[in-house]
Amino acid sequence: METILLVEDESELARVILRELKAEGYHVEHAADGIAALDIHAGSNPDLVVLDWMLPGLDGLEVLRRIRRTSATPVLMLTARGEEMDRVIGLEVGA
Repeated sequence: METILLVEDESELARVILRELKAEGYHVEHAADGIAALDIHAGSNPDLVVLDWMLPGLDGLEVLRRIRRTSATPVLMLTARGEEMDRVIGLEVGA
């Protein structure tokens, strides 16, 4: 079973995403902040990370930078930021 790490601080949104991913048969781990995300990622080596950009503590871009130092895990950015430059930055960092 593939494992997905969901990194989302908004509890209601996280609940909905968790429910839908689990319904599709994925094992899902959840972190509500960047530090917890890095800890979980290091311990479970997920198959995919779904990462919010705007997080308390470390933001999503910093989490992604740190993940990229040691891992090629695929990362999807989950964000309300829609500017083209935001997309470019996310892709350049490794999403």
